[in-house]
Amino acid sequence: MKAVVYEGARSVSVNDVPDARIKQPTDVLVQITTTNICGSDLHMYEGRTDFETGRWFGHENMGQVIEVGDGVGKVKVGDYVVLPFNVACGYCKNCERGLTNYCLTAQPKKEWAGAAYGFADMGPWAGGQAELLRVPWGDFNCLRLGEDAEEKQTDYVMLADIFPTGYHATEMANVKPGDQTVIYGAGPVGCMAAYSAIIKGAGKVMVVDRHPDRLKLIEEIGAIAIDDSKVDPVEAVNEMTMGLGADNGCECVGYQAHDVEGHEHPNITLNRLVQSVRFTGEIGVVGVYIPQDPGASDELAKQGEVAFDFGEFWFRGQKLGSGQAPVKKYNRRLRDLIAGGKPKPSWIVSHELDLDRAPEAYEHFDNRDEGWTKVVLHPAAALAG
Repeated sequence: MKAVVYEGARSVSVNDVPDARIKQPTDVLVQITTTNICGSDLHMYEGRTDFETGRWFGHENMGQVIEVGDGVGKVKVGDYVVLPFNVACGYCKNCERGLTNYCLTAQPKKEWAGAAYGFADMGPWAGGQAELLRVPWGDFNCLRLGEDAEEKQTDYVMLADIFPTGYHATEMANVKPGDQTVIYGAGPVGCMAAYSAIIKGAGKVMVVDRHPDRLKLIEEIGAIAIDDSKVDPVEAVNEMTMGLGADNGCECVGYQAHDVEGHEHPNITLNRLVQSVRFTGEIGVVGVYIPQDPGASDELAKQGEVAFDFGEFWFRGQKLGSGQAPVKKYNRRLRDLIAGGKPKPSWIVSHELDLDRAPEAYEHFDNRDEGWTKVVLHPAAALAG
C-alpha cells in the first residue's frame, strides 16, 4: 500500500509500505478515504520530535471497513467510520473514566499514558495517511457514520481530532452561553475552538492571530478577529470587555508560538492568555507542549520547561486545564450535530488532494502559505487508480 513516509526534517515521500492487516481478533481494517494533515504533524515534519524515519503520519482518519476480526461484533464490513486519534483499549482505569486520551494499555511505555496513530512517543501504531489502516479494539474505537458519510466526508473527518479538540478546549475553559471568550491561534484547532464556543452560545468570541487568511475564516463564523501584528492583543481584549478581560480563554498554538518578528517564544500565548482572562477566569490549553524539545531556541524550552507567569496566574485566581482531547467523550454528540445539519466544520478546508500530492501539501502548510488553511488527502483515489 502507499503511505506518506517521514524521511527526515521537512521531507516526506509517498512510498510503498507493508499492507496494514488484521493482527488481533478485535482489529478492524479500514480503507482510508479521507485523512487530514494536522498542525501537530508539522512538529514531527519539522524534525522537532523524535519521530522515526520510515514511519508514516496520519491521526485524523476516516474510511470504509473492509475486514473485521473474529472478535468484532458491532462494526461491519461496508460501514463508514471515523477514528479518534486516540488509540484506546476501552477497559483500562483511564478509559473506564472516559479518559481515552490517556489509555494505559495502548501506550507500551509504563511510565507514560496515551497513544495515537502515526505520532511521536505515542505508541507503535501506524498512521492513516495511507491506503489502509489497522484499527485496534475496533468496536470501541470506530465511530460509525450514517448514510450521508460519503457526501459529508470533509465534515465527518474533522471528528477524528480537530473538532473534538477545539470543543475540549472550550470544555476545559468552561465556556457557557453569554460568555466572552478569547482564543489564541486561528489555525484549524483554534477555528474549531471558536466554532465550538459559538455553538455553545458564547456572546462574544475573540480570536488572536496574524495570518490574514485565517482571520478571514474566523470572521466568516461571526467571531472577532484580532491581528496581533497590528495591535497589542491583551489591550484589544480588555478594550472589548470593559477592561475586565474575557470570561475564559483557549490556547490553541503550543510550544512553537512566535512573536511578530518571527522569534519563537513557547510561553507567549500562555502568558498573554493569563493577562487577557479576568480574575477567576478559566483557561483551556490544547496547543501541544512536549517534555523535551532539543530544537528549541532556549535552554528552558529544550527541557520542555516554560517561563510561565505563575504569580500573575495565581494572583488572578484562575483555573487551567490542559492536555490532549478525549475524542470519544465528544465525537458522538458532534457527529449527531453534523448529521442534523447544524455545524459544518469543513468550512475550514482549503485543499482536497490525492495522496501522492502530500509532499507538496506539507511544504505549503508548513510555510503557512496564503490560503493553505486545512489540507485533506484522499488515499482511496490513489487506490482506485
